[in-house]
Amino acid sequence: MVGDRPAHVGSSPGDRRQNSEKDDDELEIRISGIPVRGVEIDERTRCVHYRSGLDIVAIKFNCCQTYYSCFYCHQAEAGHSAGIWPRAQFAEKAVLCGACGAELTIRQYMECRAVCPGCGSAFNPRCDSHYPLYFET
Repeated sequence: MVGDRPAHVGSSPGDRRQNSEKDDDELEIRISGIPVRGVEIDERTRCVHYRSGLDIVAIKFNCCQTYYSCFYCHQAEAGHSAGIWPRAQFAEKAVLCGACGAELTIRQYMECRAVCPGCGSAFNPRCDSHYPLYFET
């Protein structure tokens, strides 16, 4: 926090990745041109719920085809229940790396061993415990 605002709000342009843009409402950013929504979302898709250095993925929700930082951000903002991706659709691109902007298929994400295949950035390995919130298990 900086004063009464999250540290990422009002950061200088040099503090942000060049392919990430922040919307005025602070509920949406763009990673490589792809909109990502979340509560107090930062330039790498971290949100108020998950903010460690490894929490750098966003998930596209099957119900609305919209990327959110996490299940709880979707719950807070979407206005509808989350839809789970069925196994038959695991070839769909539905995971976004907040470091490089690579879109991964669900299968790629589940098999990547918590490392982005596009840039090598580490993801939170404990996210696999949340798979049932997003994916058929």
